[in-house]
Amino acid sequence: MAVASAAPGSIFCKQLLFSLLVLILLCDACQKIYLRVPSHLQAETLVGKVNLEECLKSPSLILSSDPAFRILEDGSIYTTRDLILSSERKSFSIFLSGSERHEQQEIKVVLSARENKAPKKRHTKDTALKRSKRRWAPIPASLMENSLGPFPQHVQQIQSDAAQNYTIFYSISGPGVDKEPFNLFYIEKDTGDIFCTRSIDREKYEQFALYGYATTADGYAPEYPLPLIIKIEDDNDNAPYFEHKMTIFTVPENCRSGTSVGQVTATDLDEPDTLHTRLKYKILQQIPDHPKHFSIHPDTGVITTTTPFLDREKCDTYQLIMEVRDMGGQPFGLFNTGTITISLEDENDNPPSFTETSYITEVEENRIDVEILRMKVQDQDLPNTPHSKAVYTILQGNENGNFKISTDPNTNEGVLCVVKPLNYEVNRQVILKVGVVNEAQFSKAANSQTPTMCTTTVTVKIIDNDEGPECHPPVKVIQSQDGLPAGQELLGYKALDPETASGEGLRYQKLGDEDHWFEINEHTGDLRTLKVLDRESKFVKNNQYNISVVAVDAVGRSCTGTLVVHLDDYNDHPPQIDKEVTICQNNEDFAVLEPVDPDGPENGPPFQFFLDNSASKNWKLEQKDGKTAILRQRQNLDYNSYSVPIQIKDRHGLVATHVLTVRVCDCSTPSECRTNDKSARDVRPNVILGRWAILAMVLGSVLLLCILFTCFCVTAKRTVKKCFPEDIAQQNLIVSNTEGPGEEVTEANIRLPMQTSNICDTSMSVGTVGGQGIKTQQSFEMVKGGYTLDPNKGGGHQTLESVKGVGQGDTSRYAYTDWQSFTQPRLGEESIRGHTLIKN
Repeated sequence: MAVASAAPGSIFCKQLLFSLLVLILLCDACQKIYLRVPSHLQAETLVGKVNLEECLKSPSLILSSDPAFRILEDGSIYTTRDLILSSERKSFSIFLSGSERHEQQEIKVVLSARENKAPKKRHTKDTALKRSKRRWAPIPASLMENSLGPFPQHVQQIQSDAAQNYTIFYSISGPGVDKEPFNLFYIEKDTGDIFCTRSIDREKYEQFALYGYATTADGYAPEYPLPLIIKIEDDNDNAPYFEHKMTIFTVPENCRSGTSVGQVTATDLDEPDTLHTRLKYKILQQIPDHPKHFSIHPDTGVITTTTPFLDREKCDTYQLIMEVRDMGGQPFGLFNTGTITISLEDENDNPPSFTETSYITEVEENRIDVEILRMKVQDQDLPNTPHSKAVYTILQGNENGNFKISTDPNTNEGVLCVVKPLNYEVNRQVILKVGVVNEAQFSKAANSQTPTMCTTTVTVKIIDNDEGPECHPPVKVIQSQDGLPAGQELLGYKALDPETASGEGLRYQKLGDEDHWFEINEHTGDLRTLKVLDRESKFVKNNQYNISVVAVDAVGRSCTGTLVVHLDDYNDHPPQIDKEVTICQNNEDFAVLEPVDPDGPENGPPFQFFLDNSASKNWKLEQKDGKTAILRQRQNLDYNSYSVPIQIKDRHGLVATHVLTVRVCDCSTPSECRTNDKSARDVRPNVILGRWAILAMVLGSVLLLCILFTCFCVTAKRTVKKCFPEDIAQQNLIVSNTEGPGEEVTEANIRLPMQTSNICDTSMSVGTVGGQGIKTQQSFEMVKGGYTLDPNKGGGHQTLESVKGVGQGDTSRYAYTDWQSFTQPRLGEESIRGHTLIKN
């Protein structure tokens, strides 16, 4: 069997072989594995699986002594290429290495081929034909790409040793024969010569892997298939080219020499790591070409600056014509060109400057929020960027804040405006000094110095106008004594006419005077008091009382000012205090007195407290800090309200006597005492009764009960005859203006219940008779079943039964006629008696 020779090993392969050699020398054989496999193994075929952990757990390195096999971490064995095993056994070793203890183990693998018996169709005389154990070795073959022929072009010849004794026919298969690209190779079956039919492009096919076969006339294969590798040799037929036809880089202007601008890259399709793909870069031309600002590294393609004088204002874009050439830049190498564009980024390296050195403008006095001037600047930096946008500043002449300057965002001009009124009588003109800078900080170029701020002069002429009076200052303060009586003169507010610089012809009026303390002199503006000035008034704030005054000229123009009367404090108010205080016995046995002096601090505390002699028996005062005092009980007093007179004196001796109402309550907070004020006053001290007092109360109660019982018994013994009262009908009659009964009177109305109660005496008062103021009183006695009129007379009782003549047992029901016959005579007698009394 012939196998194509391996390509020259790389450095990695050398290191791998070296490691394998070391393992072979150091390893001990762990086990030996026997595997039976087919005689023909294709690439990436699973051969078998071994248990690696039996020899070494977690090996860090697994190597095979035969490159035709590769070992996975789980112990699986795969072929790396097509193999044809002879009848002899094939063996190789698996080397294991551990990283922790530096252990090495070896597993030997022995492969034995299973013979495939093929039918042999030969002449009977060839029954002893056997497979040759000698190799039929091919010559390594290669073809130059883009070969010019002549075609067919001989590639190589394969031969079998069996051809010495038998007739052998040769054939090939694989890509380029029976696979894409078809019919590129063919073989003469008798001689084994392989030919190429046309030129090949290596960039499409780097090599061809074919298989050669040798068979006898009857189809028997005395040899195993022979792998044939035909490598295509590279020809420098591809010129390198830039990946991008147009590349744009940016770099700041004024950057230092050696600043990296960017890197260009090119691609060559020829075989890598050969002279055909060794590229060199070069700048062919710079546009504009003077001065030279850029260079390129020939191997890496990195472009850098060569000078620090890149100025965007002179040239903002450069173009470089680049060349890339293979064959290491040799003149015979293939090359290509490309264009690189380099744009310069703007830096603020040019200060703005005014187009004029000075400006003159004018404005009317008293005008505000009016534009008076626009100033232009020029700047070579990139427009509409912070590097060129102007910022204007008034450096001198605007101490009073009359002017403001801003930037017009559309034109970049400086706009000068008046924001506070100007006075012609004060200044006829104002000279301003204005400076300008950029929004961005100035970037110092390598070849320049930091510039100074550009300035200009603006002369503002003020135009005179006839204007009204001026109230200046707008607020005027005058001093006055607290307690100043009415009728006193005070200096008032004075306004001026700016045209005449005097106050002649002005008239003054009072606009605001909350408590009407003053009247104003129309011609002079002086004040006259109408009331006594009181610093403690609610209209005085911070010792000041304000008056608004308006000054009017002859044509009606006016101005308004404020006159502030500052009142100097006078000690005219004694200390004041709350008239009621509360002492909660459950919380504290004292009250804190906190007086207030309406006067200022100079006439206020420290205070002195004095207790009246009449109150010193139950109370005492304790001075605290000059502002407060403590009123304390000398002993626990009853829950009640007490009047306590005290005197409080301020620092200058002004004294006031106050009678405090001190409430002593059974409470925790003063609010509880106020809520239960009435109940608190009704509370009396607790009294503990002794045994004799309790006995006296019990005996008194018994005696009272005895008297009441005696009265009841005496009353019950009286004999009462059964009768009907004469006026009993009145208790059942309905009020009516007729003498006869109404429609509603029936027997049910005059039905009387049986009475079983004891005697009840009733007194009836008769009203005033005939307007004489004479009162009569008549006693009536109601008894069981009867009524007696005037019992003091000696006559006996007349009852309804005696008149009617009924028995004792039939007294529960009477007819209406019986009532009428009984009551009418008696009503007449009463009427006669009433008239008699009136006459008397």
